[in-house]
Amino acid sequence: MDQLALLLVLLLGAVVTVPLGERLRLPAPVLMTLAGIVLALLPFVPNVEIPPDFILPLVLPPLLYAAVQRTSWRQFAANKRPIFLLAVALVFVTTAAVAAVASAVVPGLPIAAAVALGALVAPPDPVAATAVAGSLGLPRRLVSILEGEGLFNDVTAITLYHVAIGAAVGGSFSWGGAVGELVLSAVVAVAMGMALGWMTTKLMGLLGEAVLQTGLTLLVPFVAYVLAEELHGSGVLAVLVVALYLAEHAVDADDVMGRLAGRTFWEIVDTLVTGIAFGLIGLELHNVFGTSEGRLPEMLGWGAVVVAVVVGVRLLWLLPATWLAKRLHTRRDVEEEIPMSWRETVVMWWAGMRGVASVALALAIPLTMDDGNPFPGRDEVVFIAFCVIMATLVVQGLTLPFLVRRLGVRADTDAERELERALAVRAAKAAKRRLKEIEEVEELPEDLQERLQRIAYDVGARISPDMVDEERRSAFAQRTKRFKAMQRIQQELMSAARHEVLSARREPGADPEVVDRVLRQLDVRSLR
Repeated sequence: MDQLALLLVLLLGAVVTVPLGERLRLPAPVLMTLAGIVLALLPFVPNVEIPPDFILPLVLPPLLYAAVQRTSWRQFAANKRPIFLLAVALVFVTTAAVAAVASAVVPGLPIAAAVALGALVAPPDPVAATAVAGSLGLPRRLVSILEGEGLFNDVTAITLYHVAIGAAVGGSFSWGGAVGELVLSAVVAVAMGMALGWMTTKLMGLLGEAVLQTGLTLLVPFVAYVLAEELHGSGVLAVLVVALYLAEHAVDADDVMGRLAGRTFWEIVDTLVTGIAFGLIGLELHNVFGTSEGRLPEMLGWGAVVVAVVVGVRLLWLLPATWLAKRLHTRRDVEEEIPMSWRETVVMWWAGMRGVASVALALAIPLTMDDGNPFPGRDEVVFIAFCVIMATLVVQGLTLPFLVRRLGVRADTDAERELERALAVRAAKAAKRRLKEIEEVEELPEDLQERLQRIAYDVGARISPDMVDEERRSAFAQRTKRFKAMQRIQQELMSAARHEVLSARREPGADPEVVDRVLRQLDVRSLR
């Protein structure tokens, strides 16, 4: 099996583990990691050969961009306090604790390499956390905090990591310089992200077609990452800023095709890249254990100590941080989402799994320093990092569903239904308001007015049937039944039309381009 065949196997696994995880009630990233471990044990599977310089730019931008699509800038702004406590403060504390312990227990490990180890194991993975949280039905506030933490702590940790690697390669390290570089890289990244976001919105207006717009969004995260890194900024923060900017400014309510195409495209990209990334975690174990060279028990001991530090520091930090967030929470912070009980705090603690970002950072450690000598302690750092990743991802990922059920932490479905009902009422009122404006300037037949009024009313009822009384709900149900019957027959009519057009493609003298153009028109009509 060569590298290309292995890549295709990982892509297939990324697709298959999604429905398999749903049936087994296990997170797909964890299953993909286990699949990678199984592949690594097979003698005919080759070692993965990816240049360290390519890992971060190829893996992180699409994953971060896809993750931001599920959130909004207002959500970040409302949760700035808990996100700061988790994403910035906790990363610094974890990095410092791991660096102190690692430099003490690993003989000859330089402080810069120890800091790099601390930085790369500090950030919990947003992909793994949200994949697990989404399948377990956790409260939305916990999912929001985990998403925000996962996105922003990558920024902090990766910047610290680059400072530490630069110090290890160059031979000097200072915490003051690290903080200064962190601030500078953040400023550069924000400016780059805002500028690129503004230019992208203008380009989207010129491109027009959904296919071209979606293609542009594929390029944007990579461009943002590379340009920011070239200007000594944080590539991760630049991707985060440009994605949030586009989510706020590049949304056209009437661009149905563009929105559906873009969302479907990024769901595909997210699924495939996530599967490959977590599959690589398992595959790399073969290489990682190969570096132990007879020191496996000793290195496993180091890994166990660092795992205990990473997991313990998160719990010891979350308990007072959650208490502080509750004390600072006021009635005017209605949108701020914080854990409301010790059970939710425990779930947040156990959901702190390390994953893609930690793997990418570990594998991206350079092989040599500026003077040509080997990077000090690289084998030890990579081995310990993978111990942390596997312990948190596999052990915590497999046991988190049991812990959630045991603690009885569940989403507030009543609140979600109430929000859905409120949005349905707003949608129906907006439709009725627009219909009244049209009636003032256009002469509409009475029967058409009644039909349009019913349609405007049904806009909200279709979203949330609970918004209407029993009598109107019954009438809506009758109309819905007739509509579904008509829709079913229309679908059969359109299906017959599509089959006929497709059969024409196989006829002598048929022009495939014309056939495809007609078929696309039928597809769009069917979608509407």
